Amino acid sequence: MAALSQSLLLLSQVYPPDPTSLGQHFHDAAREMARRGWRVRVLTSARGYADPSRRFPSRETIDGVEIRRLAWGSFGKGNLRARTVGGLAFLAQALLHGLVGKRPTHVVISTSPPMAPVFGLAIARLRRAPLTFWLMDLNPDQAIVTGAVRPGAPSARLLEGANHAAARGSQAVVALDRFMADRVRHRWELDGKLAVLPPWPHENHIEPVAHADNPFRTRHGLQGKRVLMYSGNLSPVHPVDTILHAARELREETRLAFVFIGEGGQKAAVEEAVRRDRLERVVLLPYQPLADLRYSLSAADAHLVSMGADMVGIVHPSKVYGAMAAGRPVLYLGPRQSHVGELVERFDIGWQVDHGDVAGATNVLRELAGSPDAGLAARGARARGALHGELSQRHLLSAFCDVLERGVDASARAGLARGAA
Repeated sequence: MAALSQSLLLLSQVYPPDPTSLGQHFHDAAREMARRGWRVRVLTSARGYADPSRRFPSRETIDGVEIRRLAWGSFGKGNLRARTVGGLAFLAQALLHGLVGKRPTHVVISTSPPMAPVFGLAIARLRRAPLTFWLMDLNPDQAIVTGAVRPGAPSARLLEGANHAAARGSQAVVALDRFMADRVRHRWELDGKLAVLPPWPHENHIEPVAHADNPFRTRHGLQGKRVLMYSGNLSPVHPVDTILHAARELREETRLAFVFIGEGGQKAAVEEAVRRDRLERVVLLPYQPLADLRYSLSAADAHLVSMGADMVGIVHPSKVYGAMAAGRPVLYLGPRQSHVGELVERFDIGWQVDHGDVAGATNVLRELAGSPDAGLAARGARARGALHGELSQRHLLSAFCDVLERGVDASARAGLARGAA
């Protein structure tokens, strides 16, 4: 156990009870470090990310983690301007709070909001603490591929410069898969400081629930249906058009139902497709509370996981782990050569369909509608079983926290060496 003189500072715009997966991963790491004997402080937003009208207590201690929530830290994610202003407002406040009080022994920052790395680097440098840079996605890559920013634009150069500076100034950089690691290893000269650790499944909150015992299925009229579910951020980087076109082709297939849970920039397009094509068996729901996640995820017979064809190594669809933890197979809509594609093929846990292959998606959905319970259960059991060992929460969370502690040890050794010189 570390002495309480070891102090960890984490900056994250989202944090529980906000239901985003990123916030929950931050809390898992914070809680484990507190269990290891560290004093852990979190700076986060006092307003919900998807719903800024939702307010959280300004100060709170959960699982031994001291949480300071900052006012005006989010203006919602309805449009780019709101996200940008909210992100910068949060970071400006976090910078001020990070520079006062007891000096942290270590600082942890991610890529959300996009300018967070340079603010985290500023705190780490001014407080003389090592920095761990947790790559949840890559920008400006993501913004360029989606067309939000043109290559070479000042904003693109600014984001790339901020990430490069943070990576160079970090004790450790954590990428979520080998494809992401390949994108940044040489670009940012990361030899010796790059770790590859997928985000762990939220096993404490997710377990399989039988359909007959699931109030979620009853509440939303899903009993007797084969349900394909998308649960997570409805972002343009996770396009679902191919499945919506397939759903239109299968409007007469009464055995199928589709459930979309979440918010994001693609939700309006999904709503429009439902109205335009009269997709009567599509259910649209907001994010579900973390306490109800086991019921919502288990209500599916298969989960839709999507990643844009040009997004390999830029984003990492962590929703796949929720599906696997719930013991459900996966319909992966995206490139076969990707992390999720490798999971589906390696463990035989579902199907892969390319974007634009409406006929392929339609065939998979027909197969899903007619699959016997035993066949789906076998795929689901393999999916849940795959989370034991190297993909388990216990293994990945422990490995991530080991990275943090090694960073402090390395920094201390470097300080001793400088003092002896």
